[in-house]
Amino acid sequence: MTGELGRLPEPPGLPVIGHLWRWTASPLRLLEDGARAGPVFQVRLWRPALVGYRPEWNRAILSDLDTFRSRGSLSGLSPYLAAGIVHTDAPEHRPRRRGLSGHYSARALAALEGQLAAVAEARRPRGDFEALAWSAALVQDMLNVALFGGALPPGLLSRFLRPLHHGLPAPMLPRPWMFRRVEAAIAAALADPAPGSIAAGLTAAADGAPRDGYRPAAPETVKDLRVALAAGYDTTSHTLAWAAWHLASHPQWRDPQALPLFLDEILRRYPAGWLGSRIATRDCMPAGIPVPAGTLVLYSPYLTHHDPSLWHDPHLIRPQRFASGRPSWSYLPFAAGPRTCLGAHLAQLILRTALIPLCHGDLTQSGGDPAVTAGITLRPRGPLHMRARCPRR
Repeated sequence: MTGELGRLPEPPGLPVIGHLWRWTASPLRLLEDGARAGPVFQVRLWRPALVGYRPEWNRAILSDLDTFRSRGSLSGLSPYLAAGIVHTDAPEHRPRRRGLSGHYSARALAALEGQLAAVAEARRPRGDFEALAWSAALVQDMLNVALFGGALPPGLLSRFLRPLHHGLPAPMLPRPWMFRRVEAAIAAALADPAPGSIAAGLTAAADGAPRDGYRPAAPETVKDLRVALAAGYDTTSHTLAWAAWHLASHPQWRDPQALPLFLDEILRRYPAGWLGSRIATRDCMPAGIPVPAGTLVLYSPYLTHHDPSLWHDPHLIRPQRFASGRPSWSYLPFAAGPRTCLGAHLAQLILRTALIPLCHGDLTQSGGDPAVTAGITLRPRGPLHMRARCPRR
């Protein structure tokens, strides 16, 4: 089966180094060139990898935890993600996720909406502001409140999260001293959790009877919260910056009732998790493609969300396209299947709550560069200069 990889199409590359330089310099353009070659294509990085983006490929890769594992994939390259539930595979993944999912459900998070709304109002922009800086500060505060009741020191949080705003290799560099300090602060928050916070729910679950046969140990809980903090930060803050930018040019969507459709479209156009990866544990045939055991397989929400055979005018912002619902396996802002992002409901709550104050008063673009750049996550090139005026009373 190994020889089958050589028969798949691939985008233009270079002798010897293959696609490694293009991957480093312009990964989105490399993927777009590959997509023009075929629905599944090969890229030659530091190791060969297969990339697919059609719904049948997404379904095959994301629904089979036994065949496609996370450990050894690209997520393990960043110390911010190489731990916790993100890095857990079958058979441990299912019971561990069950022990966590209830605390991140829409029903459980509804109790936090008032607190998050207060944070959003306190950080409401007035006058000229830069959207990336505003969204980063706001999302940091909102995550701190949701996860820990605001107990983590803001300065420590900023230092921990700052590398996620920089290009590669900054998010890939080990920072053991900083991680130990953050984990110590999380452990302290768990020892005396703020009522109503996610940390309080996790502490109560650990102190009570096992749930679905699983009781989270304290070190696991600390790492899960540390990863949730990092994974939810830059993804949500970059999405929020784009949402504010486009909300200024689409005043018809500046209505709290219309925000869910608008946010669905922003998440489609700019999927923060633009690329996902797994390792095949056995010879298999996802979507009819022979894949040898040990192969790095990639799925790309960015390619899926911009496939003109799935989405009409995919580069335009058209929230009304979601009036009839979200298509299965063609819409992956939070991945899909058994490993759907655990923080999806929290991210959506933060985004919606953060944008409600911007629905009132004037909001305009002053200038900037919203072009897409790719690192660990998708982000605007920036800056994004804007102006907000509160409504007159």
